[in-house]
Amino acid sequence: MKYQEALAWLEELSRFGIQLGLRRMERLAQLLGNPERRYRIVHVTGTNGKGSVSAMMAAALSRCGIATGLYTSPHLVSYTERMGINGRAISEADFARTLTRVRQAVETMTAAGEESPTQFEVLTAQAFLWFAEEKTEYAVVEVGLGGLLDSTNIIFPDLTIITNVTLEHADRCGGTLEGVARHKAGIIKEGVPVVTAARGMPLNIIQQTAAQKHAPLYVAGEDFTSRFAGVAEGKQRISFAWGKAGYDSTAPYEVSLLGDHQRENAAVAIQAFRVLQAQDGRFTEAALREALRETVWPGRFEAMDIGRVRIRIDGAHNPAGIAALRTALDDYFPEDRRVFLLGILRDKDIDTMLRTLLRLEDRVMLTRPDSERAADPRELATKATAQEVRVKANPEKALAEALTMVSDDSLLVVTGSLYLVGRIRALLLQMRGGK
Repeated sequence: MKYQEALAWLEELSRFGIQLGLRRMERLAQLLGNPERRYRIVHVTGTNGKGSVSAMMAAALSRCGIATGLYTSPHLVSYTERMGINGRAISEADFARTLTRVRQAVETMTAAGEESPTQFEVLTAQAFLWFAEEKTEYAVVEVGLGGLLDSTNIIFPDLTIITNVTLEHADRCGGTLEGVARHKAGIIKEGVPVVTAARGMPLNIIQQTAAQKHAPLYVAGEDFTSRFAGVAEGKQRISFAWGKAGYDSTAPYEVSLLGDHQRENAAVAIQAFRVLQAQDGRFTEAALREALRETVWPGRFEAMDIGRVRIRIDGAHNPAGIAALRTALDDYFPEDRRVFLLGILRDKDIDTMLRTLLRLEDRVMLTRPDSERAADPRELATKATAQEVRVKANPEKALAEALTMVSDDSLLVVTGSLYLVGRIRALLLQMRGGK
């Protein structure tokens, strides 16, 4: 297949939707020669922050001179964003070539009367295959949904990370916060170290699972802690410590990703890196510091200013993510007026998200994300409480009008869905000449 043919085939697979379970994935991997067994893996799940932590970990390993793959989802603009090695996304040619191999395996399955893998399973198998072909030594693999029955959970990692656990995708993970927590804890493997920032009841479930699996567990706030140490040259500084007190005598870490939630994510990455460092002398403190200082994660409180118009885009798409965004805005832009370009999927907790994000003095432009699951912006308008609420269903027209709503003392914030953020980010890049 050529690249466009590969994209067309992927779209055909989307009709199978999301189907949790490992049987199809295990069979597909077997037909490909189990490529996921040819390198070491860091497995990452969590309700929020797993993408940022994955990016920090992959950057740190890469800067140690280790060939490192990174698999994440969803993408913002192109499927090729989902898999990369040492910071380089897969090329369109390699994407088409490796997907052709996976398609051949899928056709072998269906010809034998077996159930077809889903789109996500195919992409996961493709990433595993490409990493093996490129002789990566490590891969950082982000869970797609939940953990226990997620397609990625056929792997046996060297390290497991569970960033946090809140109520998300409950309909597919048991219907309750406890069910979600058990699905997240489902990626814990026998004897494999676990690093987590979970709290409360979800942490109790993770602790129980780790004990049953004899997996060493490192918990934020207990086994390691961090605190905000100021801002310098556009980067936040954080102090890190083993245990609850006694901060390191070393200089604070500089982190490009802003916000208190990113402080916590960075602390998880630091602890995870140190667990691996104890096993491999190539893992250096200098590489870790450089990675944290330079890692950016598109669509996460990302500056996309155009001329004098200040813009932040953030893929917050659930109540916990929106709460973290609101805190970051209050911390970094407390005096600024805010204009929101907002689109949300209809299966989200819309009322809580709007209530958490918006102030009475804010102005809002509501639009429709590029998804079949998108909420009608006119319905959102009946729920949004703000100084001014406008509706433009088309994202491009909504962006154009939102830009006219911004003044010198205000900030444009694009959020609510990664599908919307991806579309708007691409439009903003075009307006900036691709820079």
